[in-house]
Amino acid sequence: MGLFDFVASAGDKIFGDDEKKEDVVTVSQERINEIRSEKITQMIKNSGIQVANLKVTADGDLVTLEGNTDSQQDNEKATLTAGNQFGISRVDNRIEVASSEPEASFYTVKSGDTLSKIAKEHLGSANKYMEIFEANQPLLSDPNKIYPGQTLRIPRA
Repeated sequence: MGLFDFVASAGDKIFGDDEKKEDVVTVSQERINEIRSEKITQMIKNSGIQVANLKVTADGDLVTLEGNTDSQQDNEKATLTAGNQFGISRVDNRIEVASSEPEASFYTVKSGDTLSKIAKEHLGSANKYMEIFEANQPLLSDPNKIYPGQTLRIPRA
């Protein structure tokens, strides 16, 4: 699929939000890369995204994905799962897809966006917001909970 850019300061924090200053310890970049790789692998598997022989390698703000999948949708969702993590700004997707389906487009949420607004702009009707919500399952838990910097799949109209 290629190399994708994301907003590194947006997304889920792999290390959590509740750290206190006195709880912070120095961790090597190698260990951070290992933890990111493990967590992203776990998130992809736990979300039901089907990628055989999945290998996730983090190197600073870059994550490389390798493996095989039957669907373009699972391929794109793996990319979004990896990229929508705090501190990740690029995903190099090397996952091989068995079927040749058209690729969806990606959209980075801006302040003031709603799924309805995005649907009107990209799909021609605000009423098609549920198509975007469903295209991003299980990455989105609620159609009203999107945030600036988050990247979403926009299905073909």
